[in-house]
Amino acid sequence: MPHLFSVAAKFAVSQKLKNSVALLLLQALTAIGIILLILTNDSSAQEKSGWDLLPEILRQIHEPHFPDQDFLITDFGAVGDGKSDCKPAIDKAIQACVDAGGGRVVVPEGNWLVNGPIHLRSNVNLHLSANSTVLFSTNPTDYLPVVFTRFEGTELMNYSPLIYAYEQKNIAVTGSGTLDGQASEGKWWNWKGHWEGETDIGWKPGDPDQLTDLAVLSKQANEGVPASERVFGTGHRLRPNFLQTYKCEDVLIEGVTITNSPMWIIHPVLSSSVIVRGVTVVSHGPNNDGCDPESSRNVLIEDCRFDTGDDCIAIKSGRNGEGRRINVPSENIIVRNCDMADGHGGVVLGSEMSGGIHNVFVENCRMDSPQLERAIRLKSNPLRGGYLENLYVRNIEVGEVRESVVHIDLEYANETGDFPPTVRNLFIENVTSQKSDMPLYLVGIKGHEIENVQIRNCEFRNAKRASVFEHVGEIIFHNVTQPR
Repeated sequence: MPHLFSVAAKFAVSQKLKNSVALLLLQALTAIGIILLILTNDSSAQEKSGWDLLPEILRQIHEPHFPDQDFLITDFGAVGDGKSDCKPAIDKAIQACVDAGGGRVVVPEGNWLVNGPIHLRSNVNLHLSANSTVLFSTNPTDYLPVVFTRFEGTELMNYSPLIYAYEQKNIAVTGSGTLDGQASEGKWWNWKGHWEGETDIGWKPGDPDQLTDLAVLSKQANEGVPASERVFGTGHRLRPNFLQTYKCEDVLIEGVTITNSPMWIIHPVLSSSVIVRGVTVVSHGPNNDGCDPESSRNVLIEDCRFDTGDDCIAIKSGRNGEGRRINVPSENIIVRNCDMADGHGGVVLGSEMSGGIHNVFVENCRMDSPQLERAIRLKSNPLRGGYLENLYVRNIEVGEVRESVVHIDLEYANETGDFPPTVRNLFIENVTSQKSDMPLYLVGIKGHEIENVQIRNCEFRNAKRASVFEHVGEIIFHNVTQPR
């Protein structure tokens, strides 16, 4: 474009700006140059796609920083005998930290019982020292009053998550200690009701379960009842999540081990700039997903290990009409250098994803367990709808999975409705698996086919059966083998 500007400028100077035609020409050429320059820049920006987007996304993820000052919970009355309630001391330490402008609230070595939730505040880093364990009460009334939260993608007022932050900024949970929800047979898990998992949850036919409450919550959402009026908690059986950041920014969860969760474990909702790093999750109860970014943006999950009773990582964006009403997708999600053991899926998109999911990057992960059902999984149906697009997967080592290595099911749970999901732009490369029932299971919907699937340089060893393809549009294979 510079030559357009220079020609016009020389012409204008030679006439000493006295000729109105020259002025008009100068303006016209300048306008044309600007338009072409804008189009060129737009074209250049659009050329960045796929893995080329990764550096820019990483630049938008900011690790929180805190003043160099510590607040030991023992200075506020906490006793690490595993029996004394340390919640009042932790609350006081957090308040003192906030009043001082931020820092670390430190949990020393020992066993620390907390009868109720820990509510994080801006500029506070809850730090668990080596050989420290925070034991959370399993008494539901300890998690009252109710707070604004989500249950499986639907907003409500419910029991507080065990660790909870709402509209906070620059927060963290770090260290090498353990967070133990103490959920087990007859404690939280039995609220699920019928479950086909490996773990005995203590529920028997005839016992109360969550189904009635789920039906009421779904009806309220469908009828447009404000979330503030969907009040559960006392007398209800909708389990809280373990660690939830709701509408938060600049979040770090690093180093800790988390176990025995009532339900979903790490759950950023409507949050941005989130890092989950070096975390170990071992929790085999019902709906014990390891990490569930929901309607969240710019999320990095790296160097973690997941051994779970449900999906290891499940990316979500709200359920049914609620998700469409809020209409905030999960986007720019990076998963790298993670290990997945037991679980329904290694990295999963859905099923509560009515607000859409796009730009998901998965690389350099290992997934291996006879109890891991699938490695990469996408699930939705015409009731939940939404879109799943721009999934990039590379350099994945799969030892053994029980079912398929890559699994897309758009008839999930046999639910029907008027919102067929869109699934497109899936790029799978350098995936090796040693044992599975089948390499690929791709099932779309007639008239709403799965589009633009590219599978390159993959080797699926010792698969018992051939792949399944139904209602799949364009699919490209390059150097894909299935040796015995």
